[in-house]
Amino acid sequence: MSKLLDYLNVLDKDATAREAHIKDHKAAMAANGLSDDEQAAMMSGDKQKVADLIGISVDDITSFIVLPSM
Repeated sequence: MSKLLDYLNVLDKDATAREAHIKDHKAAMAANGLSDDEQAAMMSGDKQKVADLIGISVDDITSFIVLPSM
């Protein structure tokens, strides 16, 4: 499983992780080992880019948190 997919699953299930992502998304993603490309895909809000990186259909992504750059 990719680190990005792991991270999305953590955000889905862990309120503390979501709060950390909301507070400082760049630090949270880096701390979870996401690559520059994975972080860029998350920040772009482009579900297709995220789906391509984790190897799933874009239809399988319901939502994810996108925040403006800090």
